[in-house]
Amino acid sequence: MAPILTLPAPAKLNLFLHITGQRTDGYHCLQTVFALLDHGDTLHFEPAESLSLECDDPEVPCDSSNLILRAAQVLQHHTQTRNGARIRLQKRLPMGGGVGGGSSDAATALLGLNQLWNLGLSLDTLAELGLHLGADVPVFVRGRSAWAEGVGEKITPVSLPDAHFLVIHPGIHVSTARIFGDRELTRDTPISKLPASLEAVLTRDFHNDCEAVAQRHFPEIGKALDWLRQHTGNARMTGTGACCFARLTGSQQGQQLLQQLPQHWTGFVARSGNTSPLHQTLGETLAKFRETKNSGESAQTHK
Repeated sequence: MAPILTLPAPAKLNLFLHITGQRTDGYHCLQTVFALLDHGDTLHFEPAESLSLECDDPEVPCDSSNLILRAAQVLQHHTQTRNGARIRLQKRLPMGGGVGGGSSDAATALLGLNQLWNLGLSLDTLAELGLHLGADVPVFVRGRSAWAEGVGEKITPVSLPDAHFLVIHPGIHVSTARIFGDRELTRDTPISKLPASLEAVLTRDFHNDCEAVAQRHFPEIGKALDWLRQHTGNARMTGTGACCFARLTGSQQGQQLLQQLPQHWTGFVARSGNTSPLHQTLGETLAKFRETKNSGESAQTHK
């Protein structure tokens, strides 16, 4: 049986990441710009009597530790629905890579099941539920590249300049908890204002506070940044790592560089967009559904 609903779970880049303080509950206050990309995982949904998750990557856990199942369970609890679903995950984004794979998967699960189960929950409600799953989930739920503050939940949509990026993964898994738990992590970067031109966030005035700590724990990240700077003249780590990225002159430059990646490294070329591919696909799906429904009703009327 073909899946009734297929949706993307796009990657993100933190174009910069400033840590401006730490709350009494241990969460870090930050400022960042999330750029949503046209590359990511894919989720397939089918109605079922119970919840189940499958993945084409054997290293991905498919039990209750996976944010996809946790998102589904949060929806079931919030709405008291007894609906189930068979969910299949095509994994393309690296785990522990800082490109939002798990958070994006969770957001796609929230929006996809909201439609599959006809729950009718608003984006505000889904974003609030998503925040309990992870600080990055709301930005994927809302589906706009954004300036984010607080623990990541204070989101202001922004219009980013059109850009292509090369994203490379140096073959290591970075624990977010390990980076944020490091005593030497900068936690007092001055608060910045949203710049008039978002080109500014790729300049030296903005940076990633986690880079120095991540490079100390994982020297391969430093090698990846050096390699990117050598070939493109710019480089930055996204999130807490391990992925690093560089802005390109175009996709062709990125494809050429992919052929030169050191052994054991992987990567992809992606384009940033202001609207998430998830929301674009959902909009197209709903339009087709309405068209099919209207055609059916019209046929019934003319009988």
